[in-house]
Amino acid sequence: MSDKKYDIGLVGAGVMGQNLALNMIDRGFSVAVYDLAASQTDKFLAKDEAKSKGDALTGAYSLEELASKLSTPRKVLMMVTAKDPVPALENALYPDRAPVDAVLDALLPHLEPGDVAIDGGNTHFKDTERRVKFLAERGIRFVGSGVSGGEEGARKGPSLMPGGDPEAWPLVQPIFQAISAKVGPNNDVPCCDWIGNGGAGHYVKMVHNGVEYGDMQLIGDAYWILKNAVGATNEELAEIFGQWNREELDSYLIEITRDIFTVVDPQTKNGLVDVILDAAGAKGTGKWMSQHALDLGVPSSLVTEAVYARSISSLKAERLAASRVLSGPTNVRYSGDRAEFINQVKQALYASKICSYAQGFAQLRAVAKEFGWTLDLGRIALLWRGGCIIRAVFLERIKEAFDENPNLENLLLAPYFKAAVENAQTAWRNVVKTAVELGIPAPGFATALTYFDAYRSERLPANLIQAQRDYFGAHTYKRVDDETGAAHHTDWIAEKK
Repeated sequence: MSDKKYDIGLVGAGVMGQNLALNMIDRGFSVAVYDLAASQTDKFLAKDEAKSKGDALTGAYSLEELASKLSTPRKVLMMVTAKDPVPALENALYPDRAPVDAVLDALLPHLEPGDVAIDGGNTHFKDTERRVKFLAERGIRFVGSGVSGGEEGARKGPSLMPGGDPEAWPLVQPIFQAISAKVGPNNDVPCCDWIGNGGAGHYVKMVHNGVEYGDMQLIGDAYWILKNAVGATNEELAEIFGQWNREELDSYLIEITRDIFTVVDPQTKNGLVDVILDAAGAKGTGKWMSQHALDLGVPSSLVTEAVYARSISSLKAERLAASRVLSGPTNVRYSGDRAEFINQVKQALYASKICSYAQGFAQLRAVAKEFGWTLDLGRIALLWRGGCIIRAVFLERIKEAFDENPNLENLLLAPYFKAAVENAQTAWRNVVKTAVELGIPAPGFATALTYFDAYRSERLPANLIQAQRDYFGAHTYKRVDDETGAAHHTDWIAEKK
């Protein structure tokens, strides 16, 4: 057996784990790999690309062997699913626990104080908070890191959002920042930086994924309106999204949307997108963001609506039956200037996107206050500029906004975004109005516009809601003419005339 010590251990030789391992080796680090299934480790090591890495890559067939192959302080990155229980591992105290806990249980006997365990999966931030505390009591430094960019990002450079035990950061920083995507004028600014203590890293990744849900729904709204209101063909859609990707909507999601419309199904010879069942799946991170937004009392309505849109899409059989019973407008085509309307859809998409990101960063501000985290919102925007799914030129504008005003309460108040939304407002309203008139669902566009109108309103009908609450439950209310903020109650029945 070789006495070589490896820079980092990797648990999980799935596609993401494999690509991260190869990425690390390309950046000059050595990696030892272990998988819960020995056959998966063998399969990876047998690949030509893995063989080409020589002794910079090795396999391990137990967690004890993995730990023995690592230089100290050991660094072990876990790329395992965060959800489904796994079979019992050696030394596992609770084999039916979530995979990350099961792996940690089995790994702990082979670690020493000062070693670092890293969870790179999509994990709920509260689980990360718990693990940071649990392992700190045993002298082990724990990192919960968001990893975004999918398989391609893992191989070529992902966006990384590490948080947890701050003492671990100097130990993992050289590896993480080396393998991350790079941006900036000289392509040398890593899309990776320390986010904060506890579950901060996984929280930021959760918000990233929630914003991703919103982005995808908004693009879906644009697609559906263009397809149904103006009858755009797949060829035209590819051209439209290609043009948008050269303008202010330049982003990874717009780019791949363009590409999707160019792919032909080999069986039917129709556009492949048209033969895909219209029932969207979800892995839960968008729902997590929405749920915690409710806990914080912040209006992250775009991600919530995006989650609901996926939910109603999954009711395919019900929708099919309802389509034969329920009717809507008979006119389903836009009768105005086609080219102008397409441009208006672009403006509606951009304005809605601004609202979506405004909500995401507002939630980050709120959670930082709730947990005492110090989150650099401008830096977070830059982390998302490359490598991740929501990467876009647009994010540079967000960083500039927070650089100019670190205490910015909402992106809509930043001069650039204020002007952009106001310039798009007429087009945006016409697109939403047209979708309503033609019976085309556009939940993202409509929700974003509602949020904008509510946020800019000096007065809202909440005064009536407070009166109702006080009437039936004596919940009290505050008065606009009482600067003390005192609670008031009225006997509404006695006062009724």
